[in-house]
Amino acid sequence: MPKPTVYLETTIVSVLTARPTRDLIQTALQQLTREWWDKRRNDFELFVSDFVIQEAGRGDKVAASRRMEVIAKIKELAVVNSIEALAARLLKETRLPARAKQDALHVACAAAHGLDYLLTWNCTHIANAVIVPDVQLVCRSAGYVCPQICTPQELMSIT
Repeated sequence: MPKPTVYLETTIVSVLTARPTRDLIQTALQQLTREWWDKRRNDFELFVSDFVIQEAGRGDKVAASRRMEVIAKIKELAVVNSIEALAARLLKETRLPARAKQDALHVACAAAHGLDYLLTWNCTHIANAVIVPDVQLVCRSAGYVCPQICTPQELMSIT
């Protein structure tokens, strides 16, 4: 039986490789992410896209290097024209703001490739209970199945 597929959005890799912090919320996200990574990642087939690679390579060189080291071991999805078209529809037909183009590209990439899950800590524009139903509707109307959008905490209990 094939493993379920997971698109790792950039926030997952960023939180996974982040330095320890005194911020309690960030510390909790780091712990949950590491727990998922250590205990559950091998239960899934993991994927990233060039969108993740580009984002992960930005910023502090040391931090970017840590992110890129993790990404190097994960399969990369091809960026096809249908992704741009679906992302444009998501921006036009949902509550995603224009500044969330990168977020729309992540969702569109996972949907266009038929992945089962999109794993993210971006609860502002991606794993947002107000936005997700609209995203699912647009994906469906464009002929795609929207991946289940979730956080590592939510994906811990799935078997």
